[in-house]
Amino acid sequence: MRVRRAPLCAAAIVAALASAGCGAAAPKPAAERLRREDLIAVSRALTTPEHAVSAEVAAAKLAWPHVADGLPARTAAIPRGSIQVAALSATHVPLPGQFQEAQAAMLTGPASAIAGLFRTYQGLSTRGWQLIVAAIDQIEHGSPVAARFARQNVALYIDSVYDGHFVLAQIGKKLLAAYKTLGGPGGFGDALTQAEVQALAALYSEANDRLQPHPGVRLGS
Repeated sequence: MRVRRAPLCAAAIVAALASAGCGAAAPKPAAERLRREDLIAVSRALTTPEHAVSAEVAAAKLAWPHVADGLPARTAAIPRGSIQVAALSATHVPLPGQFQEAQAAMLTGPASAIAGLFRTYQGLSTRGWQLIVAAIDQIEHGSPVAARFARQNVALYIDSVYDGHFVLAQIGKKLLAAYKTLGGPGGFGDALTQAEVQALAALYSEANDRLQPHPGVRLGS
């Protein structure tokens, strides 16, 4: 006895045709083209703050050894000038329009991740240095309760600065990988050259941006 199969409903037939037909492959070139355009836009945006980033990184490297292991018992021994310069330099790093949260949400592919990395770096570094400065002020001039709270939590602020620069150092690798994945010189042509990408990758690199040594202080210490 032959078993009759239930007929497919119209919606199922349309869905099957859409997934199996040539129409499913058509958006791929357009999507890749959009990802290239977004990566070009993000690469251009990365050139805008490069001088401010270089200044912030240089200032952070000078101040970092004085806070990496936490604050000393006598905070008066800390060279406040270098820490204040680092905090001020961080506030001078602009966030390009394409990296603002609303605009970045419209980016596709690797460009979205790169924008998020820069935004994270800027936020962590700026806030971290500001809170370190505030913690020192509380320890020196605040009430005993405020001073104790500042000292117990300063490790969070120190980690924030370190993590911000760690994130910054990942941008170059992400950019190089995305450039290669999306076609490299042949795919981008003169719109984004290999030399331009390599220059940005050198600026936003671990060799250039990581802070040394690793933080040596723990929360509550």
